[in-house]
Parts: sequence; structure tokens; C-alpha cells
Amino acid sequence: MNEEIIAVKQLHKQYQESQASGVNNISFAINKGEIVAIIGESGSGKSTLLKCMYGLLKPDSGEVVFNGKRVKGPDEQLIPGHAEMKMVTQDFSLNIYAKVYDNIAAMLPNTNVAAKEAKTLQMMEHLHISHLKNKKITELSGGEQQRVAIAKALVSDTQVLLLDEPFSQVDSLLKNQLRADIKRLAKEMGITVVLVSHDPTDGLFLADRLLILRQGELLQNDSPEQVYQHPTALYTARILGNAVILNREEALQLGLKTDKAQIAFYPEWVELKNTWNSRRFEVKEVYYKGFFDELLLERNGVQIRALQLNSGEHQKNDHIQANIGRFLEF
Repeated sequence: MNEEIIAVKQLHKQYQESQASGVNNISFAINKGEIVAIIGESGSGKSTLLKCMYGLLKPDSGEVVFNGKRVKGPDEQLIPGHAEMKMVTQDFSLNIYAKVYDNIAAMLPNTNVAAKEAKTLQMMEHLHISHLKNKKITELSGGEQQRVAIAKALVSDTQVLLLDEPFSQVDSLLKNQLRADIKRLAKEMGITVVLVSHDPTDGLFLADRLLILRQGELLQNDSPEQVYQHPTALYTARILGNAVILNREEALQLGLKTDKAQIAFYPEWVELKNTWNSRRFEVKEVYYKGFFDELLLERNGVQIRALQLNSGEHQKNDHIQANIGRFLEF
């Protein structure tokens, strides 16, 4: 049975009445041990939501409940934030003049020095930063600093880890390793992770559940697979999979019958083969992507994108048969 740890109830926080900002009447719950990713474009309200959950911002109305108790706002306590949650922001909040070990160990009391040292070293090992123990923060890369910040947040028996754009300063080569480490840590330690990101890959790779935000509104709340395969809004399809979006007239030009104003499909849903319902397209451009190519195809003045797994099979100006195997209607 799932045990609820956080409940966000009709949360509303606006900065300006004249334009959409913050979050608007949002409700959802998070279970213990879950990894939840809040995905949306810049200005969608992601960071506002995270700060309200942590207690750094006071909502205009609604509330955040942690283990059955309301999370207090910054006006209700001496030190803003929640004792059993830790938040890692993009600036990491590290002591740049101190060593890595000291940054992490500083979060623990001196009542048992041996236990403090053991726990600090264990956390460093968990995040693969033991070799950095005696280095100063100024000597570390962005990715290494990120790991230290996460170790610092988790070392003091944290129940919920809140991550604000956690991979924005990490090289693409290191992102997957850090994502995998966070996922492993969450399962091993039983901690709950809530992260906000404008990069959908973070959510698709890491999360048990995705929350899609747009202009302060919660559009969808479901598993990554469900949200990706069955988006309830064009915005979701566009932000998650860079979907091809066509209006009804363009769809009809390609032989796709719809009564709706727009359709959407992902490039991987386009089948490059000759079947009874295929159409003839011209290859306008070929974009090399490593183990696959992205093709820009055109028919009757309408352009779509498709994936070609056998790199180099079709070239620019070729005419090929293609079928849009599935599309969504909006």
C-alpha cells in the first residue's frame, strides 16, 4: 500500500494579477519513496511550486501537507524551509573555501564524532565523490559540485529531496550517470525525490511520475509512459517529444482524416515503408544524429519529420514511401 508523504491542496500563488505567474489552484499527492518530476517551460511555475512545498514561499491560498501536518510558510518560522526536506538549487549553496568533506560533515552534529565521520564517508561513497574528499569546492567541476550539494542535502536523514533544475550545470556526458545515481539512491535510501526541470529527458529517465505544468496550470499527472504516449494537450506532446503538429487542412493533404483542429505525432511514429496506406514524400533534408538520422519529409507542401534508423539509407532529394502509423487529435 502506498504511503502518502506530501499532499498539495488547491495551491495558489500569484506574483502579478495582470499576467499569469506562479501557480493556480494545483492539487496532487506524492507517495513515500516516489520520484516525481515537474516539467514545464521557463515561467510555468515549477520553481514557485517547489518553494511553496519546501516552505520558502507562502501561498495565497491552499496548503502543502507533509506527513499529515501543514508546511509552515516563511513568516511562521525563524528559519524558512522544512526540517525533514532539503532543497538543492542551481547555485548549490556550498562553502567554496571549505573542503568537500567539511561541506558535507557540517550538516551533522558533533555528539558522536566517529559516527559523523562514518556517515559522511558513506554518503560520499554513495555519490562517487570519495576521491574528492580533500579538494576545495573551487577546484571542482559543475557536475562534481552538484554531487557534493546532493550529498550535503542527504547526509542528515532527509526524507524528501527537492531538486531545482538539478542538471543545468552538468555536462551532457555526466547527466545520465548523475540521473542514474539519484534514482539508485532514492530506492536504496527510501527517500522521496521531487525535481523540477525544463528538460523532459530528466523526467522520462528518472521519474515514477510526471507533472506537466504550463502557465501555472497542472495539465497532466501520470506515469512517464502514459504522459508520453497519451498526452492530453498539444503542449505536452511538444515539450516531451518534439512532436510534429499539423492543422486539419495539412493533415488532409497527407491523407489523414480528422474532425479536430489539430493533430500531433512523434517522428518515431512515422513508418518508412511501402504499405497500402503509405504516401510518397520527398526527402528535403537529412540530419545526422549518430545512430539514426532525422529526415525532413515533404508532400503537397506539408513538411513532417521522421526517424531513419539505418543511417544513410535515404538521401536528400530521394522520394520514399512513408506512413504515419498513429497520431493524436486535439
